[in-house]
Amino acid sequence: MTLTSPDLTLDFSLFLFFIGVVGIILRRNIIVVLMCIELMLNAVNFCVVVISQNYQRLDGSMLVFFTLTIGAAETAVGLALITALFKLGIDPTEDALKELNG
Repeated sequence: MTLTSPDLTLDFSLFLFFIGVVGIILRRNIIVVLMCIELMLNAVNFCVVVISQNYQRLDGSMLVFFTLTIGAAETAVGLALITALFKLGIDPTEDALKELNG
C-alpha cells in the first residue's frame, strides 16, 4: 500500500468531513461553524479529486474549481453578515441569532 493509494486518501477525506460535522454540532460560535462548513466542503472536494484522478478524468478537477468558487462566495457573504452583526452590537452566536427571528 503506497502513501497515495485511493483508500488512504478517501479515509483522510472522511476524517476531515467528520471533524467538520463534529465542529458544527459542538460549537456555538458562528465563525467556527462557517469554518467547519468549509472544512466539510474541502473534504468532499478532496474526495472528488482523488476519484477523478483514479479514473484519469478532468471532470472532477473542473467540478472542484467551481465548488471552491461557490464556497469562497458563501464564506464572503457569511463574514459580511457577521461583520454587520458586530457593527449593530449583536453577539454572533447561534443562540443570539435565533432570537432575531422574532
